Amino acid sequence: MEIRLEKNKIKSISKKLKTRFNGLALGMLSMLALQSCEDNFLDVVPDNIATIDQAFNLRNEAEKYLFTCYSYMPRSADMHHNPAMLAGDELWIPDQRQAYTVYSLDIAMGLQRVSNPYFNAWDGYYQGGGPNDSYPLFDGIRHCNIFIENMQNPDQVPDITASERERWIAEVKVLKAYYHFYLMRMYGPIPIMRENVAIDAPSEALNVAREPFDDGIDYIVSLLDEAAAVLPPVITDINTELGRITAPIARGIKAKVLLTAASPLYNGNTDLASFVNAEGTPLINTQYDENKWQLAADAALEAIEAAEGAGNSLYEFPGSAFALSDTTETKLSIRNAVTERWNSEIVWGNTQSRATDIQRQSMSPLTAEHGHRDAEKVLSPTLEMAQMFYSSNGVPINEDNTLDFTDIEELREAGQDDRFNIQLGYETSILNFNREPRFYADLGFDGSIWYKYDAGSEDTRFHIEGKYTDYAGSNHAFYFNVTGYYLKKLVNWNQSFSSSGATYRSYAWPEMRLADLYLMYAEALNEVSGPSATVYDYLDRIRTRAGLEGVQESWQNYSVNPEKPNTQTGLREIIHRERNIELAFEGHRYWDLLRWKTAVQELNEPIFGWNVYGDDDISYYQVTTLFQQRFVAPRDYFWPMAENALLQNSNLVQNPGW
Repeated sequence: MEIRLEKNKIKSISKKLKTRFNGLALGMLSMLALQSCEDNFLDVVPDNIATIDQAFNLRNEAEKYLFTCYSYMPRSADMHHNPAMLAGDELWIPDQRQAYTVYSLDIAMGLQRVSNPYFNAWDGYYQGGGPNDSYPLFDGIRHCNIFIENMQNPDQVPDITASERERWIAEVKVLKAYYHFYLMRMYGPIPIMRENVAIDAPSEALNVAREPFDDGIDYIVSLLDEAAAVLPPVITDINTELGRITAPIARGIKAKVLLTAASPLYNGNTDLASFVNAEGTPLINTQYDENKWQLAADAALEAIEAAEGAGNSLYEFPGSAFALSDTTETKLSIRNAVTERWNSEIVWGNTQSRATDIQRQSMSPLTAEHGHRDAEKVLSPTLEMAQMFYSSNGVPINEDNTLDFTDIEELREAGQDDRFNIQLGYETSILNFNREPRFYADLGFDGSIWYKYDAGSEDTRFHIEGKYTDYAGSNHAFYFNVTGYYLKKLVNWNQSFSSSGATYRSYAWPEMRLADLYLMYAEALNEVSGPSATVYDYLDRIRTRAGLEGVQESWQNYSVNPEKPNTQTGLREIIHRERNIELAFEGHRYWDLLRWKTAVQELNEPIFGWNVYGDDDISYYQVTTLFQQRFVAPRDYFWPMAENALLQNSNLVQNPGW
């Protein structure tokens, strides 16, 4: 059973506690008090009660504080709390007045604002959905600092072993580093909280300035290096410690941090030449530094070696009690790499965020007896993402020299060769034929097969019927699909329906998979030295699991541009697309578009889908515009800071364009 890292119950104690700590949040509360022994969490109390010494008197109490530091891990499996789910162009949901209000969709629609910003992680509020929907990451950093400071004091917690003390400190250093990095992805340069500022410190100490981005990266990397040298390679006590930080996790985060720092948004971005702090210090280094890519490549290789040394490998479906086709087993290898609990590919599973509701929001009814509330299907992959996946030949559909996808409104009837992906005899768009296995593993559509464990034999497999009057159609008042594509990827194959409703097998959100590390290494290495056997190797490992030939073979045999993988620019485009496909709908594409500095192109395009209100083939298979996105550069590459934060702290400067 995984550890339960329960979120603090943050109380509003007194308006007198509102400070300008770090010039960040109005309601920053600092000290923790222990509740009764039967409560496995800490609660926030006023500063004038002496509680820190109590919190670190004994091992048991210090462990509760350790779990408090974990409790600030972002809830990535929740579309309300993971901005990357809906802030980009991968997924769309019904109008905000329908079933759900998700503020990241407002960001996708170009409605971000400086007054009460959406997803205000800087101040830690306004996430929507209730009082527990805050994102107080600076609070989390403060608690991490309190923990490290006290645990480094040998007079505190006398009943803990030296090795356990060292391990706990290392875990919290990783959390502190990750919380800083999470904020930096959103805001760019931030104040780096190396240690806590006393609550009664003078204003000049409280008004902390933003530090240059590279300085923040250096500090984060130093924390991760210190931690990785101490942390265990694997969790041995799987009954109580699954989800705790390990050395491969620390090294994987380091690789992602350095890859971000090496990317065009931060490496040689002359658009930000005027971005300086209050003292005139440049916050972004506008000089391109190729060595940043080398550092990222080295870190990614270290992370891969650490993960594989700890037993991680790309997931392969082991088979089941039922005889399944190779086609179905390949699709289950792809889906289960994300949804199978603690499978071999999961480098970092976030037990603080479990994927339950998101499965219901993705799932489609598969018969007329399945209720729309049990399978809401509101998370709708966009037509652009459907077109992103390769053809069955492993190349982009607009490059394939043997297949024609020009007129996607053209219909075709599924034949015997299609039966494991599309219901035999069903008519659907030619876009849904002759596609790679990841297309069929990740996406559902009108006529597509949705194989689950409770189907048993493939002869009794389920399929979707998605036109307006069909059982999976968009005819419910609140819970309906808006694009005509359904999100299969995030639904565990053990999902089942019954007369009493639906059952979903929850899993810890995969913050990091081995496939991500492979792609990070390939990307960084290509930027350092261009195409090489090593770059191809790491890409092809993922493609092989996905049932595709290698990059060179696929482009040579099936692409109108056969030399594309042989140039650095061409291979860069291929690597970017591989990330978009392999990591689709897991919260990566949005951040990737930002760091690649391509969001201004990608997020200024319309959001397309099928006409989900059509009730026959002709009316349904019409390309429909849902929304015309608007992304303003360089403004929208960073979140705005709230106006109040700037008023409270004169040393802060606003992000460009806001």
